[in-house]
Amino acid sequence: MTEHRHFILHKPFGYLSQFVNNQSKRKNKKLLGELHDFPESIMAIGRLDEDSEGLLFLTTDGMVSEQVRSKKVPKEYYVQVDGEITAAAIEQLKAGVEIGIHGKKYQTLPCEASILNPAPIFKARTKKLRDARHGPTSWIAITISEGKFRQVRKMTAKVGFPTLRLMRIRIGTILLNDLPSGEFIEVDRFDVS
Repeated sequence: MTEHRHFILHKPFGYLSQFVNNQSKRKNKKLLGELHDFPESIMAIGRLDEDSEGLLFLTTDGMVSEQVRSKKVPKEYYVQVDGEITAAAIEQLKAGVEIGIHGKKYQTLPCEASILNPAPIFKARTKKLRDARHGPTSWIAITISEGKFRQVRKMTAKVGFPTLRLMRIRIGTILLNDLPSGEFIEVDRFDVS
Protein backbone atom coordinates (compact mmCIF):
# COMPACT_ATOMS: atom_id res chain seq x y z
CA MET A 1 0.00 0.00 0.00
CA THR A 2 1.33 3.42 -0.96
CA GLU A 3 1.93 5.87 1.85
CA HIS A 4 0.05 9.11 1.20
CA ARG A 5 1.74 12.49 1.64
CA HIS A 6 0.21 15.75 2.86
CA PHE A 7 1.47 19.33 2.71
CA ILE A 8 0.38 22.69 4.10
CA LEU A 9 1.26 25.43 1.61
CA HIS A 10 1.13 29.23 1.69
CA LYS A 11 -0.10 29.75 -1.88
CA PRO A 12 1.39 32.92 -3.32
CA PHE A 13 -0.47 35.48 -5.40
CA GLY A 14 -0.34 34.75 -9.13
CA TYR A 15 -0.38 30.94 -9.04
CA LEU A 16 -3.17 28.62 -10.16
CA SER A 17 -4.19 25.98 -7.59
CA GLN A 18 -3.25 23.15 -9.93
CA PHE A 19 -0.25 21.16 -11.11
CA VAL A 20 -1.13 20.41 -14.73
CA ASN A 21 -2.12 23.04 -17.26
CA ASN A 22 -4.68 21.45 -19.54
CA GLN A 23 -6.22 24.62 -20.97
CA SER A 24 -4.54 26.45 -23.84
CA LYS A 25 -5.91 29.82 -22.72
CA ARG A 26 -3.81 29.49 -19.53
CA LYS A 27 -0.52 28.56 -21.16
CA ASN A 28 1.56 31.31 -19.52
CA LYS A 29 0.15 30.81 -16.00
CA LYS A 30 2.20 29.79 -12.97
CA LEU A 31 1.38 26.38 -11.49
CA LEU A 32 1.98 25.06 -7.96
CA GLY A 33 4.49 22.50 -9.25
CA GLU A 34 6.89 25.37 -9.95
CA LEU A 35 7.23 25.94 -6.19
CA HIS A 36 8.67 22.51 -5.32
CA ASP A 37 9.15 18.99 -6.64
CA PHE A 38 5.94 17.58 -5.12
CA PRO A 39 4.93 13.90 -5.54
CA GLU A 40 3.49 13.03 -8.96
CA SER A 41 -0.05 12.29 -7.72
CA ILE A 42 -0.41 15.48 -5.64
CA MET A 43 -3.61 17.53 -5.76
CA ALA A 44 -4.84 20.73 -4.13
CA ILE A 45 -7.73 20.40 -1.68
CA GLY A 46 -10.15 23.22 -2.45
CA ARG A 47 -8.89 25.99 -4.65
CA LEU A 48 -7.73 29.52 -4.26
CA ASP A 49 -8.02 31.50 -7.45
CA GLU A 50 -4.97 33.00 -9.12
CA ASP A 51 -5.39 36.36 -7.35
CA SER A 52 -5.91 34.82 -3.89
CA GLU A 53 -3.28 33.85 -1.37
CA GLY A 54 -2.91 31.84 1.77
CA LEU A 55 -3.52 28.44 3.28
CA LEU A 56 -3.85 25.57 0.82
CA PHE A 57 -3.67 21.85 1.55
CA LEU A 58 -2.01 19.46 -0.88
CA THR A 59 -2.41 15.68 -0.72
CA THR A 60 -1.95 12.45 -2.63
CA ASP A 61 -5.12 11.06 -0.97
CA GLY A 62 -8.42 11.93 -2.67
CA MET A 63 -10.44 10.69 0.34
CA VAL A 64 -8.82 13.33 2.54
CA SER A 65 -9.84 15.94 -0.03
CA GLU A 66 -13.52 15.10 0.45
CA GLN A 67 -13.25 15.34 4.26
CA VAL A 68 -11.56 18.75 4.22
CA ARG A 69 -13.96 20.21 1.64
CA SER A 70 -16.92 19.18 3.83
CA LYS A 71 -19.31 21.88 5.09
CA LYS A 72 -18.33 20.73 8.58
CA VAL A 73 -14.88 22.31 8.13
CA PRO A 74 -14.91 26.14 8.38
CA LYS A 75 -12.59 28.21 6.20
CA GLU A 76 -11.55 31.68 7.40
CA TYR A 77 -10.39 34.51 5.15
CA TYR A 78 -8.96 37.95 5.77
CA VAL A 79 -10.22 40.23 3.02
CA GLN A 80 -9.12 43.73 2.08
CA VAL A 81 -12.06 45.55 0.53
CA ASP A 82 -12.47 48.76 -1.41
CA GLY A 83 -13.84 51.44 0.92
CA GLU A 84 -14.60 51.60 4.62
CA ILE A 85 -17.01 48.72 5.10
CA THR A 86 -20.11 49.43 7.18
CA ALA A 87 -21.73 47.51 10.02
CA ALA A 88 -24.79 47.08 7.78
CA ALA A 89 -22.69 45.40 5.08
CA ILE A 90 -21.16 43.08 7.70
CA GLU A 91 -24.68 42.12 8.85
CA GLN A 92 -25.68 41.37 5.25
CA LEU A 93 -22.65 39.10 4.85
CA LYS A 94 -23.48 37.30 8.10
CA ALA A 95 -27.07 36.66 7.00
CA GLY A 96 -26.07 35.40 3.56
CA VAL A 97 -26.37 37.15 0.22
CA GLU A 98 -27.52 36.19 -3.25
CA ILE A 99 -24.67 35.71 -5.71
CA GLY A 100 -24.34 34.20 -9.16
CA ILE A 101 -22.71 30.78 -9.54
CA HIS A 102 -22.33 29.45 -13.09
CA GLY A 103 -25.18 31.62 -14.36
CA LYS A 104 -27.62 30.71 -11.58
CA LYS A 105 -28.67 32.62 -8.48
CA TYR A 106 -27.33 31.20 -5.22
CA GLN A 107 -28.08 32.24 -1.63
CA THR A 108 -24.96 31.90 0.50
CA LEU A 109 -25.30 30.25 3.89
CA PRO A 110 -25.06 32.41 7.01
CA CYS A 111 -21.44 32.97 7.99
CA GLU A 112 -19.26 34.74 10.49
CA ALA A 113 -18.02 38.20 9.49
CA SER A 114 -16.36 41.05 11.34
CA ILE A 115 -14.28 44.16 10.74
CA LEU A 116 -10.57 43.70 11.49
CA ASN A 117 -9.33 46.68 13.45
CA PRO A 118 -6.39 46.99 13.52
CA ALA A 119 -5.84 45.68 10.02
CA PRO A 120 -3.66 42.59 9.68
CA ILE A 121 -0.13 43.09 8.46
CA PHE A 122 0.93 40.95 5.53
CA LYS A 123 4.02 41.16 3.37
CA ALA A 124 3.41 43.28 0.26
CA ARG A 125 2.21 41.38 -2.79
CA THR A 126 4.33 41.03 -5.90
CA LYS A 127 1.67 43.03 -7.77
CA LYS A 128 0.80 46.32 -6.13
CA LEU A 129 -2.87 46.75 -5.29
CA ARG A 130 -3.15 50.52 -5.36
CA ASP A 131 -2.31 53.45 -3.14
CA ALA A 132 -4.17 55.84 -0.84
CA ARG A 133 -4.98 58.21 -3.73
CA HIS A 134 -7.72 55.76 -4.77
CA GLY A 135 -9.56 56.09 -1.46
CA PRO A 136 -9.71 54.12 1.76
CA THR A 137 -9.73 50.36 2.18
CA SER A 138 -10.66 48.17 5.12
CA TRP A 139 -10.08 44.59 6.25
CA ILE A 140 -12.68 42.06 7.30
CA ALA A 141 -12.66 38.46 8.48
CA ILE A 142 -15.13 36.04 6.88
CA THR A 143 -15.58 32.41 7.93
CA ILE A 144 -17.62 30.23 5.60
CA SER A 145 -18.50 26.55 5.59
CA GLU A 146 -19.00 26.25 1.85
CA GLY A 147 -16.70 27.09 -1.02
CA LYS A 148 -18.44 28.10 -4.20
CA PHE A 149 -16.54 29.55 -7.18
CA ARG A 150 -15.04 32.93 -6.14
CA GLN A 151 -17.63 33.03 -3.35
CA VAL A 152 -15.99 35.48 -0.95
CA ARG A 153 -15.18 37.94 -3.76
CA LYS A 154 -18.78 37.77 -4.99
CA MET A 155 -20.14 38.23 -1.48
CA THR A 156 -18.14 41.40 -0.75
CA ALA A 157 -19.00 42.86 -4.16
CA LYS A 158 -22.69 42.13 -3.56
CA VAL A 159 -22.68 44.28 -0.40
CA GLY A 160 -20.88 47.11 -2.22
CA PHE A 161 -17.27 46.53 -1.14
CA PRO A 162 -15.28 44.70 -3.82
CA THR A 163 -12.38 42.51 -2.73
CA LEU A 164 -8.90 43.88 -3.35
CA ARG A 165 -6.89 41.20 -1.56
CA LEU A 166 -7.98 37.82 -0.23
CA MET A 167 -5.95 35.65 2.16
CA ARG A 168 -7.17 32.31 3.52
CA ILE A 169 -5.78 32.08 7.04
CA ARG A 170 -7.54 29.04 8.51
CA ILE A 171 -9.03 25.68 7.48
CA GLY A 172 -10.74 24.00 10.43
CA THR A 173 -8.25 24.28 13.28
CA ILE A 174 -5.15 24.66 11.08
CA LEU A 175 -3.81 28.21 10.82
CA LEU A 176 -1.53 29.77 8.22
CA ASN A 177 0.37 31.53 11.02
CA ASP A 178 3.70 32.90 9.80
CA LEU A 179 4.39 30.37 7.04
CA PRO A 180 6.08 32.48 4.33
CA SER A 181 4.47 32.86 0.91
CA GLY A 182 5.51 30.01 -1.40
CA GLU A 183 6.73 27.84 1.48
CA PHE A 184 5.22 24.59 2.75
CA ILE A 185 5.48 22.05 5.52
CA GLU A 186 4.85 18.32 5.23
CA VAL A 187 2.49 16.82 7.81
CA ASP A 188 1.33 13.29 8.69
CA ARG A 189 -2.34 14.28 8.35
CA PHE A 190 -4.68 17.30 8.42
CA ASP A 191 -6.19 17.63 11.90
CA VAL A 192 -8.96 20.07 10.96
CA SER A 193 -11.38 19.36 13.82
